Amino acid sequence: MNLEFNKIFASVLVALLCMQIFHLISENLISPTPLKQNILGIETGNEIPANAATPQETSEPIGKILSTASVANGEKIAKKCLQCHTFDKGAPHRTGPNLWGVVMNAVAHASDYIYSQAMKSHGGKWTYEALDAYLQKPREYIKGTKMSFVGLSNAQERADLIAYLSTLADSPAPLPQ
Repeated sequence: MNLEFNKIFASVLVALLCMQIFHLISENLISPTPLKQNILGIETGNEIPANAATPQETSEPIGKILSTASVANGEKIAKKCLQCHTFDKGAPHRTGPNLWGVVMNAVAHASDYIYSQAMKSHGGKWTYEALDAYLQKPREYIKGTKMSFVGLSNAQERADLIAYLSTLADSPAPLPQ
């Protein structure tokens, strides 16, 4: 019985060894080269033509759009933010900081919130222009931010949201003219 087990074990080992050798030989005989371009053209609808201008090149300055912004619409848009942020004065932080008084305040202004290192080291103020750029693509504006929101591509929606955020203060900052 003991000899029979050894024969079976040896044959399995030889088979595995042969498979490994054949695999190594085949890798050396046929070396795949990576494609320069994907063969299958899958359209996702997100492609931008090569001659198209980037959104920042074609958008108007935020100050001009803010002059027609709707605070009521901004309040509706802000509901997307309620999962991570609070808006009321003195309200507790959630995943993100409370946004009361954020407009024209320092970046990472809430002393009792733990910001990412990227946000703390960014510096500056949340001006209308800075908020516009951040809300468009947060992870591109501040590389390393913890904020997982992909952004608002529509400039009018961003302006409406910023107009609403500007009302959330004891002394709201005036909108640019």
